[in-house]
Amino acid sequence: MVEVMNWQLNRMMAYPYEEARPIRQAAAVFDTNKCIGCQTCTMACKTCWTSGHGQEYMLWNNVETKPWGSYPLAWDVRELELLGPQHWNGDTYGGKTIFEAAPQGKKNIGWQPTGLDYAYPNRGEDEVNVTLTVKRYHLKLPHDMWFFYLPRICNHCTYPACLQACTRQSIYKRQEDGIVLIDQERCRGYRICMEACPYKKIFYNHTTRVSEKCVMCFPAVEDGIQPRCMRNCIGKIRSFGFVGTPQTARPDNPIDFLVHVRKVALPLYPQFGLEPNVYYIPPVHVESDEFLTMLFGPGARAAINTYQNAMEGNDPELLGALLLAVSTDKIISRFKVESDSVIGWADNGDEVVRIPLKVPIIERSAFDENLKVYRYNIT
Repeated sequence: MVEVMNWQLNRMMAYPYEEARPIRQAAAVFDTNKCIGCQTCTMACKTCWTSGHGQEYMLWNNVETKPWGSYPLAWDVRELELLGPQHWNGDTYGGKTIFEAAPQGKKNIGWQPTGLDYAYPNRGEDEVNVTLTVKRYHLKLPHDMWFFYLPRICNHCTYPACLQACTRQSIYKRQEDGIVLIDQERCRGYRICMEACPYKKIFYNHTTRVSEKCVMCFPAVEDGIQPRCMRNCIGKIRSFGFVGTPQTARPDNPIDFLVHVRKVALPLYPQFGLEPNVYYIPPVHVESDEFLTMLFGPGARAAINTYQNAMEGNDPELLGALLLAVSTDKIISRFKVESDSVIGWADNGDEVVRIPLKVPIIERSAFDENLKVYRYNIT
């Protein structure tokens, strides 16, 4: 083990390999407040990448209902139990990562899912945080029986557990964009990577007998196009681009802006220690700070306050960055708010999108004089 810097934990941590960050790192931001659980992203990925034999159970992209949903079954609960107690000292993680908690002779803690663990992808769907059988003497508005949707793909981590666990060295992280891929000619289907990944985003194909995982639609990314799950999102919750470290972040890069400047987008289970590169804007209606800290780290409440401030119109720059989500198929590398619009540019400098910060509302009379009919909707 060597010591590497994990900025999400705000400290050095143990990892089997030296720190080797890519030239730039592909990353995404998901806004949980706008996800409607329609599974369009899931089906877009499914029909594109996992429609073959042996892939029937694979959902490289899935949407879970938290707090009770999970795919595979109880993936996060089991991992957290293996990890043991976790705590934060301010912004610094004081517990152990999955690498530091590994028993002697092991590289990290982990567990191997069974076939039945993948049999219930909709477990806990739309279930609230407390049972409806609990006697309640009042109703708290908007409501205190909450749930929210959590879309998940491979995090293409900076310190992938799957990569360091593979005895065949068939998993690699691309230097040009940080996307983690599997060389299926080298893979022998040992499934050690499945056990090692705490997010359980590597799958085994029983027909080809090799492992498979999300490839972040790298052929599209190479052409400056966003991955399929991103650009098919109906709720417009997804932003895709490239993220830097806190030291190299660019304020005009929309992903850096959301992650490092305004800090509204946070990693999922940062305490695992993988420095994942998919980030989430926490749900505003979940009042349990303990639950939010467990999922997204100690910055969750501050992220919610910053996000709500933008929604109230007090931060047009943040509002503009959020409006860019799924506004174009092109990868946006630079943005700027000018007057009442937000503008996005691609890597080559071409303007690819321009959106008004506020869409005007036009009120029309209930009766149309030209057509001599009454309108059902007059706005």
